[in-house]
Amino acid sequence: MIQAFLPVPPPENEARLLERASQLAGYTLGELALRAHLPIPRDLKRDKGWVGMLLELYLGASAGSKPEQDFAEIGVELKTIPIDAQGRPLETTFVCVAPLTGNSGVVWETSHVRHKLARVLWVPVEGERQIPLAQRRVGAPLLWSPDAEEESLLRRDWEELMDMIVLGQVDQITARHGEVLQIRPKAANSRALTEGIGKDGQPVMTLPRGFYLKKTFTGPLLARHFLL
Repeated sequence: MIQAFLPVPPPENEARLLERASQLAGYTLGELALRAHLPIPRDLKRDKGWVGMLLELYLGASAGSKPEQDFAEIGVELKTIPIDAQGRPLETTFVCVAPLTGNSGVVWETSHVRHKLARVLWVPVEGERQIPLAQRRVGAPLLWSPDAEEESLLRRDWEELMDMIVLGQVDQITARHGEVLQIRPKAANSRALTEGIGKDGQPVMTLPRGFYLKKTFTGPLLARHFLL
């Protein structure tokens, strides 16, 4: 039975977190929103973070919008992932904002991307457009850490992308760069500019960027877990 009193306190360990997430499997977003007295948006175009916010209430996430893991006390990040009827991811997964300045001396080992992906609770959610938002069901959760091969792929892409940022090539980065990790603009509109570095090392104004996991990475990850 899922917890009726919301929001719940942060989970004291991974086992408790996984237990809470497993209890949500099979419920619709509408059922969970009703119990949480949370209004359901018509769609997710303007409310991209709504599904994650809803699940955070039931799971006891504590980070809010702070730049740390969602369950900072136990070092776990929550990632909801919309899937199709075959269990395949429907879109890329946002990891964190990409730093465009102050990157001298940054290394993979202490990077924000590595920190965010060190331990992830994946919660698949039905995401096909023909299913009304309230009727989409939550799937079985997965606690994951990158294995040596996955970390090597992530590191290689991160280093290539960060090199481009440091060399003032941020505006040349496209979604095709990176095998499993990509950088894309992350802004509500084209007026939301931030400072970056130009090709001659000068400050320039550019769109904020975010790191995203490609579907070619999350697809096999889910397939291995769910034996698809």
